[in-house]
Amino acid sequence: MSIRVAVGQFNELTDEKLRFAAQIGASGIQMNTPILPGEAYWEVADLRRLVEKTEAAGLTFEAIENVPVHFYHKAMLGLPGRDEQIENYCRTIRAIGRAGIPILGYHFMPNSVWRTDRAASGRGGAGNTRFDQAVVDSFENIEDLRPFLPTALGHRAVMPLIGKGEAIIDEERMWGNYAYFIKAVLPVAEEAGVKLALHPDDPPVPMLGGVARLFYKPENFFRAYELSEGSRAWGLDLCLGCCSEMIGGKKNVQEMIEFFGPKGRLFYIHFRDVQGTVPNFIECFIGEGNFDPAEVMVMLYKNGFDGFLLDDHVPKMDGDTSWNHRGRAHAIGYMQGLIRMAEHLEAA
Repeated sequence: MSIRVAVGQFNELTDEKLRFAAQIGASGIQMNTPILPGEAYWEVADLRRLVEKTEAAGLTFEAIENVPVHFYHKAMLGLPGRDEQIENYCRTIRAIGRAGIPILGYHFMPNSVWRTDRAASGRGGAGNTRFDQAVVDSFENIEDLRPFLPTALGHRAVMPLIGKGEAIIDEERMWGNYAYFIKAVLPVAEEAGVKLALHPDDPPVPMLGGVARLFYKPENFFRAYELSEGSRAWGLDLCLGCCSEMIGGKKNVQEMIEFFGPKGRLFYIHFRDVQGTVPNFIECFIGEGNFDPAEVMVMLYKNGFDGFLLDDHVPKMDGDTSWNHRGRAHAIGYMQGLIRMAEHLEAA
């Protein structure tokens, strides 16, 4: 297969989304935390219906990104009950494999994605999200931070914020939790024929809400790669935006592609960018951020990537929908043009 574009980041598979994907020329779809029956795991039949509906529309079901956080938050935090959650996570992996879905994306952020502004003014007045660590640090009442947590990612709040001066879950404890989790689920994923795609932390900072984050710098991904012990089921949902957000900006994008691309560990790509880096950045349109998107697309080709691209987050344009159809159409068209450009360069 070759590099292609999928439409995604929605949790209900509607006819409208499938028609949008077909009309804009995407080859497949991806779903993020689909709304399905099950309080602890998903069943084959429910997942299979998603695949069949997608295929009936002439599209490929590429991946699911994320189960609800409450499916495995005890595993992420090392809490009592984690073994039961890991067992159920394995049930979900097996169900995904039997349903014919090749990739399950996941993160290891128990308190999820944070933004301090969800309507920051961008190019032409488009609405962008922003993160500013100084805003987070300015609050004395920890409960006032709750508005910074995501509101529409399809999962319930299970992670209590830890107040200032209270117990902290440090990075080494989180590494122990990750190692325990990944060593349990990777063999199951291999047997089920499912690839597990790790997403970087967003924002990529060492700690938020009293809980350490792991995947905020390239060297920590290298450590996780070593923990995978060569399993072909371990790889990345490489969010270029998150890498660009890291201290160092665009050099992280290059480093991650050049390390993991030739190893075949880039399962799919979130093709987005930001202006600035932590501790203060704002999301933006493709082409006005930290990295050169044409250069990065060529880099993906040269380093052997052959998966799908996803727009992920996009600015909200005037007159847009809640899902940002206009912003997504711009991003998808931009990616399609870059792919054709890179194909011509490869053939030259």
